[in-house]
Amino acid sequence: MNEKFLHLMEKLFDDELTLEQKQEFNELLNSNELYKKEFEEQKRIKEVLNNMKLKNPSAELWDVYWEKTYNKIERGIGWLAVFIGTLILLGYASIEFVSQLYSDESIPFLIKFGTVSLVFGFLVILFSVFRERLFTFKTDKYKETQR
Repeated sequence: MNEKFLHLMEKLFDDELTLEQKQEFNELLNSNELYKKEFEEQKRIKEVLNNMKLKNPSAELWDVYWEKTYNKIERGIGWLAVFIGTLILLGYASIEFVSQLYSDESIPFLIKFGTVSLVFGFLVILFSVFRERLFTFKTDKYKETQR
């Protein structure tokens, strides 16, 4: 099949042909019987596609869809609130703990430094685990699989 003919036929169906292109298309169409058959077949296909109607989903299907969507949104917001609240409370408790620790003069500096390192490391690991779990959940292909 001639590329030029196919290109012109597509433009014809999209109603984008200029006068010169229409003349060229008609010349190609009249010069070859195979082109005529292809054109008629494509014309029938286009008519069928234009007459097709999409079936509207049932009311029950829409109800299930929106129920699942709302549940996902609600749970996402809930988990986000829990995560933010946990981070704020752990951060505040850690700051208070460290400030109380440093205000006590009877505790040696090495113990203070070790305790601060332990708290800081714990918070970093906790944040890292939550963040990784959140990103893994979004891309996990097996999250819908039940055991």
